[in-house]
Amino acid sequence: MKPAPFAYHRPSTLDEALATLAADPHAKVLAGGQSLVPLLSMRLAQPSALVDINGLAELDTILVDQSVVRIGALARHADVLANPAVRRAQPLVALALSHVAHATIRNRGTTVGSLVHADAAAEMPVVLTLLGGSVRVASVRGQRDIPAAELFLGPLESSLAPDEIAVSADFPVLPTGAGVAFEEVARRHGDYALCGVAAVADGDTIRAGFVSVSDVPTVVDLTGVPAGERGEAALAQLEPQADIHATAAYRSQLVRVLTERVVESAVQDRGVA
Repeated sequence: MKPAPFAYHRPSTLDEALATLAADPHAKVLAGGQSLVPLLSMRLAQPSALVDINGLAELDTILVDQSVVRIGALARHADVLANPAVRRAQPLVALALSHVAHATIRNRGTTVGSLVHADAAAEMPVVLTLLGGSVRVASVRGQRDIPAAELFLGPLESSLAPDEIAVSADFPVLPTGAGVAFEEVARRHGDYALCGVAAVADGDTIRAGFVSVSDVPTVVDLTGVPAGERGEAALAQLEPQADIHATAAYRSQLVRVLTERVVESAVQDRGVA
């Protein structure tokens, strides 16, 4: 199937992109296109226009300082994954990115684009939520930061306004002495996960985030829960659903097994240089 007809704009400045988007409430932003283009081809999305931001070089950035990893809207998954400063400052980002699709997809897809696509079966939304990160968006009205806790509203639904463009995402740097881990199960490498778990252990605080379990990225506090009981404790706060890929019972069992394994890995990772 071919996409429905649409107008195409390739602005040369961010201000031009924002003005173009503001003038058409039915336009969509094109960055990597790894999520949007298949939706266009299946006519699940039929925008009146595409605003291609790939000409905005100022959005192709990866910045790391003592407190945050800031990823620009045009930074490709592969470039973020290969960045040694990102891996040192916030290793959970790299651990999760290594599970995103295939190398071909990572070479073109953007990390920020994955976030605002708001797919709970994707890895990066849960990482942002678990770490308490945020996304910076811009419009003709100015800029604002959206905390991850307020970004994901439902399946494939974010809190961005139609005239806003996500320009960057902030992932807090991992505190000294904290540990992280990530693991997922998929039918084939590169497929969407049937279930995935990310975990952060910081001192006595333990938190886990879940991929492909709920309609939105979901984080569970497991502080104080002893080993061997963490899977059941997590499952008590989740409601795994059945779909064409897995039954609810199978997904629940994955939650039990992966939670125990990933949390223990994060605990063991604490203080490891």
